[in-house]
Amino acid sequence: MAMARASSGLAYPERFYAAASYAGFDGSSDSKGLRSKFKDDVALLLYALFQQATVGPCNTPKPRAWSPVEQSKWQSWNGLGSMPSTEAMRLFVKILEEEDPGWYSRADSVSDPVVDVQMNHNSNVEAVVENGNAIPETKTISTENGTLVETQDKDVVSGGVASINVYDQWIAPPISGQRPKPRYEHGAAVIGDRMYVYGGNHNGRYLNDLQVLDLRTWTWSRVEVKTGVENHEAQPSVTSIPCAGHTLIPWENKLLSVAGHTKDSSETIQVRVFDLQTATWSILKTYGKPPVSRGGHSVTLVGSSLVIFGGQNANRTLLNDLHLLDLETMTWDEFDAVGVPPSPRSDHAAAVHAERYLLIFGGGSHATCFNDLHVLDLQAMEWSRPTQQGDMPSPRAGHAGVTVGENWFIVGGGDNRSGAAETVVLNMSTLVWSVVTSVQGRVSLASEGLSLVVGSYNGEDVLVSFGGYNGRYNSEVHVLKPSHKSTLRSKMIETPVPDSVTAVHNATNATQDLESVLDAGKDGKIREIVMDNVDAEKSKSEDIATLKKEKEELDSALSREKLQNHQLKHDLAEAETRNTDLYKELQSVRAQLAAEQSRCFKLEVDVAELRQKLQTMETLEKELEVLRRQKAASEKASLNAKQRQSSGGVWGWLAGSPPPKEDDA
Repeated sequence: MAMARASSGLAYPERFYAAASYAGFDGSSDSKGLRSKFKDDVALLLYALFQQATVGPCNTPKPRAWSPVEQSKWQSWNGLGSMPSTEAMRLFVKILEEEDPGWYSRADSVSDPVVDVQMNHNSNVEAVVENGNAIPETKTISTENGTLVETQDKDVVSGGVASINVYDQWIAPPISGQRPKPRYEHGAAVIGDRMYVYGGNHNGRYLNDLQVLDLRTWTWSRVEVKTGVENHEAQPSVTSIPCAGHTLIPWENKLLSVAGHTKDSSETIQVRVFDLQTATWSILKTYGKPPVSRGGHSVTLVGSSLVIFGGQNANRTLLNDLHLLDLETMTWDEFDAVGVPPSPRSDHAAAVHAERYLLIFGGGSHATCFNDLHVLDLQAMEWSRPTQQGDMPSPRAGHAGVTVGENWFIVGGGDNRSGAAETVVLNMSTLVWSVVTSVQGRVSLASEGLSLVVGSYNGEDVLVSFGGYNGRYNSEVHVLKPSHKSTLRSKMIETPVPDSVTAVHNATNATQDLESVLDAGKDGKIREIVMDNVDAEKSKSEDIATLKKEKEELDSALSREKLQNHQLKHDLAEAETRNTDLYKELQSVRAQLAAEQSRCFKLEVDVAELRQKLQTMETLEKELEVLRRQKAASEKASLNAKQRQSSGGVWGWLAGSPPPKEDDA
């Protein structure tokens, strides 16, 4: 599953294959069919980028036979060198959008990119693209009556509703009703016993439908949106706009769709409101300075405020800014926090703990994915990066997360090479990770851009996932019921607590009292000594003095470590800034190189045409020379004939013959 970080989420494969299909490329395509749509130089460049993205660097020998078209195609492909396939995909889509800006709105006949490259057409096997090759994969088939179908996807139970009583295991419940179109980068939220799904990305095109899944009957239905009326807040209703990379937030009896990528995006963030009572969309009227528009960001509801972090704007610039929208006053405010914030990123996950601490995990840039954890104290407005413990998750972007109590569940995501198969959970009080379960095979649970919500089934919390992209677009629903027992606590009992691990409540405190220092003592030794001394009640004064001395030493060591950590963070921030500048410069050079290559391709084609014209001119000159010689010979023969005729006339006159009449001549 080659999921590359790119525009709205990270991934260009689905948009690239849609663009390639629209442009007329397939596995055996050449640039001849593109002349009706693009200029020769653009067609050659698109051909080269398509080959680089799907096949890789050019390793074929240069054509021996002289053919201007084949030579130009080979040179254009070979000129790309070792350009990564993801970069070739991005340039292909960029050039197509520059030449034909509205291509995706006219690509009605474009089929699913996976289908375009299928190599196995068995009824139960679907080809999935990986590194330019088609890999057959057995589909997961969910039936409405709950009948089990053998699949290649392991660790996902498919069966009746009764199977949902299984703990810590993903279940594929029996779904009825008309399934929504497969998608990813959509928004999902739960109000009451219903999960609402809005928008998303399918085959490079944005969707604007609003679907609802009844969590009691597991039945899909579509919400019919009304227009042309006003809601009770006197806001004029608007039509739903196709979008992806947005966030859907439940608020009272409404759904808030925050930001996202659209075809005609605005300069600043818009918040759209869907009223469940009137079934109408409207634009939320806000005050203050709204943030720049974006997608792939995170939106967290903290009390009556929305906290927005990061994402990627319409120009593919990654962001790490922090904004707040007060839903009581409808006023925007930009945060100015101290400390080192997370690096610019999109497609990360965010959660709030104790209505005070904002946690940011993972995400991706244009070139890499992260598995770092950042904490923002919303009262002190200070960023920190606490140490994570337990089974550390792999780097990922495009994952989804929800909180149940103090546990933060993370599902899916990818790292440009494969999908994340593990469902992990973070205890936000102890900052310890553990693995809940793992799946095998290409299921939607190991894909990017899926959604994850918390619902209620038979009075218990359940996690519900939907959609995603892992080489194909998904519309599957999976359910997991987390167990009540905490695997995190058992790990904490067996594992000594290092001095770098503290509760999230203490993540940003500069000093600690004696009790917190004892709790976080190195290898738990201080706690054990204190407990032994309390039990024995011996040498209290001496022990207290010893503990105070050790506390002072620990405080001193902690201060040195904090100073060193601050310096390292500063150096890291500078390195990341330099890396960002270098990457931007590299992108600029690549763009210039692509433009120069395009101009070079055109010149080579022109030179080939001029050579053909030159050969034609040489042939014409030879033919002209032959005609000149023939003309000269003809004129000479005519002159000789006239001379002989003239000579015969003189002799006839001398012989007394009359000269010929003019009519006879």
